[in-house]
Amino acid sequence: MPEPQPTSERYQPQELELRWQQRWHDAGAARTSANCDTRAKPFYALSMFPYPSGNLHMGHVRNYVITDVIARAARMRGHKVLQPMGWDAFGLPAENAAIERGVEPGPWTDQNIASMREQLKRLGLSIDWDREVTTCHSDYYRWTQWLFLQFLEAGLAYQKDATVNWDPIDQTVLANEQVDADGRSWRSGALVEKRQLRQWFLKITAYADQLLDDLDTLSGWPERVRTMQANWIGRSSGAELSFAVVDAGGSSTSEVITVFTTRPDTIFGASYVVLAPEHPLVARLTSPEHQLEVEAFVDLVSRQSEQERTADDKPKRGVAIGANVRNPANGELIPIWIADYVLAEYGTGAVMGVPAHDQRDFVFARQYELPVKQVIVPEGSDEHAFEGGAFTGSGVLIHSGRFDGLTSSDAKAAIVAAAEADGWGQGRVQFRLRDWLISRQRYWGCPIPVIHCESCGVVPVPAEQLPVELPRDVAFSGKGGSPLAQLERWVNVACPCCGQPARRETDTMDTFMCSSWYFLRYADPQNNELPFSKEAADHWLPVDQYVGGIEHAILHLLYSRFFTKVLRDRGLLSFSEPFARLLTQGMVQGITYKNPHTGQYIAPADVADASDPRDPVSGEVLETFFEKMSKSKYNGVDPAQVIERYGADTARMFILFKAPPEKDLEWDDADVEGQFRFLQRIWRQAQAAVERNLSLAAGVPAGVSAGNDAETELRRAVHSAIAAISEDLQDPYQFNTAIAELMKLSNAMASHLEGCSDAVATEAAGTLLVLLAPFAPHLAAELWQHLGGNGSVHEQPWPSCDASALVRDTIPLVIQIKGKVRGNLEVPADADKATLEQLALASEIATKWLEGKAPSRVIVVPGKLVNLVP
Repeated sequence: MPEPQPTSERYQPQELELRWQQRWHDAGAARTSANCDTRAKPFYALSMFPYPSGNLHMGHVRNYVITDVIARAARMRGHKVLQPMGWDAFGLPAENAAIERGVEPGPWTDQNIASMREQLKRLGLSIDWDREVTTCHSDYYRWTQWLFLQFLEAGLAYQKDATVNWDPIDQTVLANEQVDADGRSWRSGALVEKRQLRQWFLKITAYADQLLDDLDTLSGWPERVRTMQANWIGRSSGAELSFAVVDAGGSSTSEVITVFTTRPDTIFGASYVVLAPEHPLVARLTSPEHQLEVEAFVDLVSRQSEQERTADDKPKRGVAIGANVRNPANGELIPIWIADYVLAEYGTGAVMGVPAHDQRDFVFARQYELPVKQVIVPEGSDEHAFEGGAFTGSGVLIHSGRFDGLTSSDAKAAIVAAAEADGWGQGRVQFRLRDWLISRQRYWGCPIPVIHCESCGVVPVPAEQLPVELPRDVAFSGKGGSPLAQLERWVNVACPCCGQPARRETDTMDTFMCSSWYFLRYADPQNNELPFSKEAADHWLPVDQYVGGIEHAILHLLYSRFFTKVLRDRGLLSFSEPFARLLTQGMVQGITYKNPHTGQYIAPADVADASDPRDPVSGEVLETFFEKMSKSKYNGVDPAQVIERYGADTARMFILFKAPPEKDLEWDDADVEGQFRFLQRIWRQAQAAVERNLSLAAGVPAGVSAGNDAETELRRAVHSAIAAISEDLQDPYQFNTAIAELMKLSNAMASHLEGCSDAVATEAAGTLLVLLAPFAPHLAAELWQHLGGNGSVHEQPWPSCDASALVRDTIPLVIQIKGKVRGNLEVPADADKATLEQLALASEIATKWLEGKAPSRVIVVPGKLVNLVP
């Protein structure tokens, strides 16, 4: 049995943490068994994997430490735990680095990964590095390509023309992030144009109903995230209605404009129809008199982003095209307009304008002097004027022919039925969700594994020829389109079907393709035959606890859910949702100084007096506030510096204690120092235990009983901590209150340990280290060893609460007089109301505050308080 070891006088975390990290590495402490048949229940704890920028920031630290605490606690509860890590390594920053620095993206990315891996290891995370994945390595993207072919075979991948950002100077496609607020290229400064290019899409809309309905099964997800996804999917029930285009003589033509509306009950109030400027009918229907104006407007809108066009606070602009349609409900001729707020990609690319009953339409109609015709009034009221805006609620129909008098609800059904019967419309469910555009005209991404043959069309690359690898000898200039398209020796290949000359697809995939299935690869990362075996995936997944930022609430999580459902339908999985529980941690914010007059941020190091912060140049008073840490705001804190000064355990304890995990955290150096002092205190308490010859060689003693008041109080504190921390480490997680409980236990040990037997003292010391282990793993491991503990503290079973230790003979009773708490009184735990009243009246507290007067009223809440009302 190991004997207790003497500790050094001072807590020196840097040396001991590196020593324990090396021990854990050598022992394979976090390695996960590949055996799917073990009896231990699996638990999959996963952090969203990072982009390898080269440096950790405090947001990373918070994310990974939260997941690590959950994983360590699960192991101690007897679970077989998988906690892996990898790298979301494709993307624009690496390609930009290649352009700016003349380096290849691959080695640059690998160098960043190596740096970040070491930084992560310094945090003492119990990660199984044997399962590490890197999305830009061909052994990973081989399977991304294989999965793309699964979508293609299922009819869920297709090509169509779509709008892209085009730089006319550099002659290249730009990502949205490369277009500034003024619509100019970040590199050349050119005004960016919109162009139509052939693009690849995944048909996520085919799963829209499932993606929306299955949100109800995700009880372990924050309601906020589920609502965000539901709104993004945006299911709307309504109708498609067809407006026939009329010629100059008023006769209907073969051209038809179809609109979608959720308010078919308002069709009699339609006074115009609006097309998206990009709609293919615009060029055909525009009259010669309106052509110049329309072309100029279309060119203007082509320079706007979707966000600019649809922003609520932006004025809506439009022009008439000089053509009309016939309202199918009443036969009236109404004009056709184009406007910036209608998007070709959403719905049918056309809407009917009903200004009396839609506020946006109302503003547009007033701006361009279009008719406003009310066709719905609130029940029991008459028509009203429109000075205040549109009436958008439900009511009773007027000016609607045979539908007058119907309620909105009844009228919707009746009008849709009439439209279907007469052939000018039909009921329909529409989604805000659009198919996922995955094409990127970039180099640093996963190549799309198809070949274009003039004879055979689109031909998938045979699975045995995967991966289609990225060529490495590429010149990067940022000009002239995708670098891949310029490599003729890579592009030109033989068609796999007919053998004739053909060309590779030169687009690469959106990086979300790589991150939409990485959690599946972790289950079976060494598999060379498949991306993962069904057995391994079904064994580990769904992920028990997923942790990441709220910024990923929509796209990453939605695409991952989509992938999972498609792969289930392809027979590769047996489950429908990838993540059982989701924790979205808050941001880490730093103290921020800003000059309100210049808008410049000032580094804290340049502020001479934090109590009176002033601009070091102008002397102007600075604004002081907390904001998300950012290099541009000079408010970041380097994790490496914190670890170097205080150790990883202190950084972990602060990041967990400062705020509940889902709330934003305000960095405070004084609070970091406070956690360091707390760990020093535990160190000293363990040293005292060693000097007392307490031993954990046989583990934490069981069956301990109290023989005096000190032992009773200490055992109550021990088992109160077990009960509270056990609850805090269950979803919803409360790491901050768990650490507060550790502090309470440490305080109780300081107060009562000397008056306790060795058995009670050993129970307390051992329990403190076991409860501390998930939070401060290095210190807990070190002190467990110092106290002669057998094996690792991290392999100890999670302690159980002894309910008998929580039983109290007496309880504190609050005494309230004149509406304020005046003190506490220890009373028998089983005292009835009459006894509590007598004890309260006889107390020194009552004597002092009542001043000899009898109370007019006594209110007794058994077990809690007595309120004496004078």
